[in-house]
Amino acid sequence: MSELQDRITRLEAERGQLVLPSFNEDVAFAIGTHIRQHASVAKHPIAIEVSGIGGRLFFAAMPGASPDNAEWIRRKRNVVERFLESSLLVTLRCDERGRKIPEQFKLSDADFVHSGGGVAIRTADSGFVGCVTVSGLTQYQDHELGVEALRALVSAKA
Repeated sequence: MSELQDRITRLEAERGQLVLPSFNEDVAFAIGTHIRQHASVAKHPIAIEVSGIGGRLFFAAMPGASPDNAEWIRRKRNVVERFLESSLLVTLRCDERGRKIPEQFKLSDADFVHSGGGVAIRTADSGFVGCVTVSGLTQYQDHELGVEALRALVSAKA
């Protein structure tokens, strides 16, 4: 198995491990503040968004983040909402086929980005309910910050 295929397999397994018992505004705030606290300690120049179906529930920009980070977040969130998967998983699946997301699915580069950092939020009862998105580091680091916040909530509820 190639390194790319191994990453895809791990991301597919990860998806099933990150199911929350519930999701609402308080949970969105907990996800966002978890990432913000970590970013503050690590001095990460990132922007963070947690959205539910229908809109943004949390947003923060850390020192050093730029307005471009908010635009990257929008485009990453669009990928998650379109495919109901993490933007990193969709990106790597397209990499496996040798194409970028916009090219593969005939989507606008202005609205969809070929990059990780958006992670689908799911609950056991409802399935896809939102997205946590980070921008400012590598696509893998952005993804991991979202995953770590979801993992912390899953562990706290177990």
